[in-house]
Amino acid sequence: MITETDRKHLRRCVELAKTALEKGDEPFGSVLVSADGKVLFEDHNHVAGGDHTQHPEFAIARWAAENMKPEDRREATVYTSGEHCPMCSAAHGWVGLGRIVYASSSEQLAEWMSELGVAPSPVRSLPIQDVIRDAVVDGPVPELAEQVRELHWKLHGK
Repeated sequence: MITETDRKHLRRCVELAKTALEKGDEPFGSVLVSADGKVLFEDHNHVAGGDHTQHPEFAIARWAAENMKPEDRREATVYTSGEHCPMCSAAHGWVGLGRIVYASSSEQLAEWMSELGVAPSPVRSLPIQDVIRDAVVDGPVPELAEQVRELHWKLHGK
């Protein structure tokens, strides 16, 4: 169930995705929030330089592994503008982070890219639950997914 608190953090993710786009990168943004509601870390995509592992969800997993106790990671929530790719899902699972909430799904992204005539990613899209056992996942959020779609359309000149 998506709460107003979830929507607030997801709106920040969309803002971060917009920042990435303004910097010439793919529009993705993510936020890590502790169990008590404190924003611990946020980032956006940094793949424009050629390293396609520089996803914000992966950065969150690395940061959490270095800065949080395992029990605190389990109780934290990762918010993201787009559903994790398999690489980021795996990182999330290995680090033991808690709930994931996303604005737009991988399925939606694939549909948008197809509509735009963009070649599919070299990595297959998989739902987070197909990568992480017992994942707690909520999303998409239609009104925010539409905002994410608009960012991808801007990226591809439509």
